[in-house]
Amino acid sequence: MDARHLSDRLIKVAKFVLKDARLADIGSDHAYLPAYLAINKIISYAVAGEVAKGPYENAVTEINTERLDHMIMPRLANGLKAIKMDDNIDTITIAGMGGPLIRDIFNADLEKLAGVRRLIIQPNVGQELIREWLMNHSYQIIDEDIVEDDHHVYEIIVAEKVSNKVGYSSLDLKYGPNLRIEQNEVFKSKWQHQMAKKREVLKHFAAANEVPIDKKKVLEIDIKEIEEMLK
Repeated sequence: MDARHLSDRLIKVAKFVLKDARLADIGSDHAYLPAYLAINKIISYAVAGEVAKGPYENAVTEINTERLDHMIMPRLANGLKAIKMDDNIDTITIAGMGGPLIRDIFNADLEKLAGVRRLIIQPNVGQELIREWLMNHSYQIIDEDIVEDDHHVYEIIVAEKVSNKVGYSSLDLKYGPNLRIEQNEVFKSKWQHQMAKKREVLKHFAAANEVPIDKKKVLEIDIKEIEEMLK
């Protein structure tokens, strides 16, 4: 992978970045995503933020190799501290981190979200937690996608700030308000696999001398919920 050939996961993230966006890519690693967007004339400006020296240096190298140093600013900083107010950032991407870490990054510097109209988030785990954070901070989920890349399944959540209160059901938070309606093949496969794993655990319980009743009941409820959702 390089700035001209993104992974399927990052291609999905890139498609949600609007034309002429001023982007902050947090945890940018090699800065492949902002470089790709700059090369394809999608963004007008970007910050590539990295907390670790090695990935930051990788980003600097990639930006210089592609001669994009006039458009992409690499910054060695923790989370949203990579953003300066005069960057006038309107879009933030965070891809490839866990949901709890992404939540903590936002909570640590909420003031840096002022003026940001779009968040594009690809959590590796903790998607439900991210949706709940968005709901509690008046971000409306306007789109979602799910992709399988290198034998892993990734969910992408796109949200925009709104003035009104946002509310989601427990099913929306767990499965995604858009994903559970659209239910593409990757989504169905993911939850069918999850259901099969839970059924396998139930089989082990059935063969055990002592059955943990509470855990068994939770599994049965989860399986029924997935079955109903997939209908």
